[in-house]
Amino acid sequence: MTQTQIPSKAQILEWVSDNPDANSKRDIAKAFGIKGAARIELKRLLKELEAEGHLERRRRHYLDAETLPPVTVLELLAPDGSGDLFARPLEWSGTGPMPRILYAPLKADPALGRGDRFLGRLMPVLGEDYQYRARLIRRITASANRITGIFRKDSEGGRILPIDKGQDKEWRVRADATLDAENGELVQGEQIGPRGRMGLPQARIIERLGDPSAPRAVSLIAIHQHGIPDEFPQKALDEAEAAKPAPLKGRDDLRHLPLVTIDPSDARDHDDAVAAFVEEDGGATIWVAIADVAHYVRPGSALDREAWGRGNSTYFPDRVVPMLPEALSADLCSLHEGVDRPVIAVEMRLDAQGNKTGHRFHRAMMNSRASLAYEQAQAGADGVPDAQTAPLMDDVIRPLWHAYGLLKGARERRQPLELDLPERRIELSPEGRVTAVAFRERLDAHKLIEEFMVLANVAASEELTRRKRPLLFRVHEEPSLAKMDALREVAQASGFTLAKGQVLHTSHLNRLLSQAEGSDFDELINISTLRSMTQAYYHPENFGHFGLSLKSYAHFTSPIRRYADLVVHRALISAHGWGKDGLTEDQVERLPETATHISETERRSMAAERDTTDRYLAAFLAERVGTEMTGRISGIQKFGAFVKLDETGADGLLPIRAIGQEYFHFDPDRQMLIGSDTGLEIGIGQRVTVRLAEALPLTGGLLLDLLELEGATLPRGPSKGRRGGGPGRMAVKSRLAEIKRATKRRRKR
Repeated sequence: MTQTQIPSKAQILEWVSDNPDANSKRDIAKAFGIKGAARIELKRLLKELEAEGHLERRRRHYLDAETLPPVTVLELLAPDGSGDLFARPLEWSGTGPMPRILYAPLKADPALGRGDRFLGRLMPVLGEDYQYRARLIRRITASANRITGIFRKDSEGGRILPIDKGQDKEWRVRADATLDAENGELVQGEQIGPRGRMGLPQARIIERLGDPSAPRAVSLIAIHQHGIPDEFPQKALDEAEAAKPAPLKGRDDLRHLPLVTIDPSDARDHDDAVAAFVEEDGGATIWVAIADVAHYVRPGSALDREAWGRGNSTYFPDRVVPMLPEALSADLCSLHEGVDRPVIAVEMRLDAQGNKTGHRFHRAMMNSRASLAYEQAQAGADGVPDAQTAPLMDDVIRPLWHAYGLLKGARERRQPLELDLPERRIELSPEGRVTAVAFRERLDAHKLIEEFMVLANVAASEELTRRKRPLLFRVHEEPSLAKMDALREVAQASGFTLAKGQVLHTSHLNRLLSQAEGSDFDELINISTLRSMTQAYYHPENFGHFGLSLKSYAHFTSPIRRYADLVVHRALISAHGWGKDGLTEDQVERLPETATHISETERRSMAAERDTTDRYLAAFLAERVGTEMTGRISGIQKFGAFVKLDETGADGLLPIRAIGQEYFHFDPDRQMLIGSDTGLEIGIGQRVTVRLAEALPLTGGLLLDLLELEGATLPRGPSKGRRGGGPGRMAVKSRLAEIKRATKRRRKR
């Protein structure tokens, strides 16, 4: 080719594709020997190719629009069904499907999580179901800043109005980044570019979630907002569907034992069964059998990778996002009545004082005698059995309650933290509308199962510790001094005492809870005590469990819904030599990573469940805006006070602007709001009457107006800038004294 010859478009495209590292206009001209005035014609051809979509210009380089540059910014996706990590390019303008990019980290690379962005070097791959393999150059940012909200369309694109109570700023969406979302649709967006101090942050919509007012959309919002995986990869589903019932061979036969399950009446899965025998010395033998999930979920399988990623099941009023597919969680791993099921069981011996004197673990086969609801078992224990429990009274019900009586005595001596916090139950219509908000009844049947499970968890922890086997402990450390000081302030403000200057034990907190029991401050002290606690977590090292007053504790009893329990099951299998499906060396090495991960997924689920409950409560109360309600101040912040409403247990906000007609200063040490003119003190524990001013189902927020404090109307001081209109100084003092007297009377009671 002479210098005057210009290459065809096809020749240019072929060169760009074959030479991704040398693709500037200068490189192309040099390759084809184009000089002088001929460069004008080359420039014209390149512009045409760019306009036709065959090339994409980035700075001074031209790239094949259907290929990716050798170095580009990527976002890591969730592991696929095989556990492989893939990434998506943040810039893709091709007309075909987006190429698949396998992320292949090296051992020295830092751990990346879903949503993390990184600069990657791409290597083309042939003969695979992906087109590139990526190596990490450097991590750019942690998970992209995302938002779930309502899309409001306008002439320039639109805006996303956040549904998160913690966000109040809208996000701007350009017309080319709306994903054709409809006005009023629930969407998920992600931030584009850095977030500046001025103006609205820019976003693009990455997913359309549908009508936010549709029935059962409340939990869907939480699922997307918190990034909870709710669809199983096909490989995991295929493995679950292909699973077969476990054989008896190699297992102890426990089918003769009178094991029963006791669960909520609407339970779909049953992962624990119990039985008890009364011994001649007044003691008891307790059996706790747990579904052998490890038999079906093998290390390294697609099911295992998905269970690890989810960490645990997440429970909403209208649905469950399970850790395992339904073929396992509701069938093969569920201890249904009258069906042989594989279990890992622990046999525990109690003396006449309820102390555990020994235990032994079994990999076994069981057959449940009955699937009972808590209410059924309780009625039988109370002497009014039904047709199902009547035949079980001698062999099942009475021995279980005898053993429970022993465990109660041991519990009283151990003095675990005795919090009494009513659990709310959201009742929904078939269409997903809230029909009632009630509190779950706490029966001895509930406490019996709890005590049996705690004892089994202790046995698992002790067994693996004795055998010097790695495991994940359930750790709960004692509260900090600062949190104890804050709790002591609340106790004193409520008229109670919490000892200071000694080593803290749960018995000290139980004495405080006992002082408050039956008083107006009962729930407040329970909630404040709970808030003073550290959050429990998983760890390969044992730091004890403060709340349960136990030296060693591990989760063993719920492997259907918690990955931590599955780890403990595998550790027991390895320790006893029960098979090849125990804890692998690779899993042992990853225990610290697993502990951190499942602790985070647990917190994620708790936040999603709490947000969903708040939204349902706001939807339930939306029709009662303007209604007067009673409650108690449960928290103080500089922007206002939180009130826990008596009827529903919902938490509402009293904004600072809605409290009286004077300025209020926030005292963080005393946890009080103090009136600048009257000196009125508003603090935790005070009784209030409020008016529901606003209920926001999309965010779960409740806004309140303060009507009365401790039974008296709020005094109105002459706030700054206001002329007249307020009561006289003597009237303010009189009202203030009235409130103080009412507070003292309540504390004395």
